[in-house]
Amino acid sequence: MEVLGIDVGGSGIKGAMVHMETGEMLSPRFRIPTPPSRRPDEMAEVVAQITRHFNYKGPVGCGFPSLIKHGICKSQGNLDAGWVNQNVETLFSQASGNDFTVINDADAAGYAAMNYGVGRGMKGFVIMITIGTGLGSGAFLDGRLIPNFELGQIPYKKYDKIESWAAASAKEREVLSYKKWGKRFNKFLQLVELIAAPDTIILGGGTSKDFDQFKDYITIETPVIPAGLQNDAGIIGAATACLMNHPELKLR
Repeated sequence: MEVLGIDVGGSGIKGAMVHMETGEMLSPRFRIPTPPSRRPDEMAEVVAQITRHFNYKGPVGCGFPSLIKHGICKSQGNLDAGWVNQNVETLFSQASGNDFTVINDADAAGYAAMNYGVGRGMKGFVIMITIGTGLGSGAFLDGRLIPNFELGQIPYKKYDKIESWAAASAKEREVLSYKKWGKRFNKFLQLVELIAAPDTIILGGGTSKDFDQFKDYITIETPVIPAGLQNDAGIIGAATACLMNHPELKLR
């Protein structure tokens, strides 16, 4: 069974066809830059363009960069304020004509890691951290998702949220070396360890591919491992999210 997975990000919206049994991407990623306004109507049109690109008519799984509860956006995140209380599933379905299952993007990346990647079969309390425009987090207890575990929203010093200081976007904006940024990211991980006490932390997002360049600055006791799927995890995990509303797609 093939399902279209779409990963909505602050800088780009991308999709690909995913094999539900193996987690393999069956097509090249198709990416369109996120509209600068980050408004609901403009982003919905981009999502519809992606479904049309694949000429796809089935259910779509989508990772979204904000807190999602029953398909509804509950926080602005790094997007336009018009997203708050917007039913994202309904909006994307109306724009594309496809049935959508929408979850938090870090939860989606976690699904990929826990079903097809380094977290497969992992027991205990596992937290997935995605490093990108923000710092997303997905939590899993014995492989089962605890949704909307948004640790990147923790206030820190003069910042309204720590991701403004420690995400990959901060590294790029301030032109930080991996050493300087790595120490910031380590501070974030120290807070994660203090608040949540996970058994394992898995790192995803594009910056995780550079793990060797900042791993020496991570000093917490909790094991920290890169997911390996990197930018593909959001797409793969988003497709997997369709299982919540479409049990006929059940993994074998």
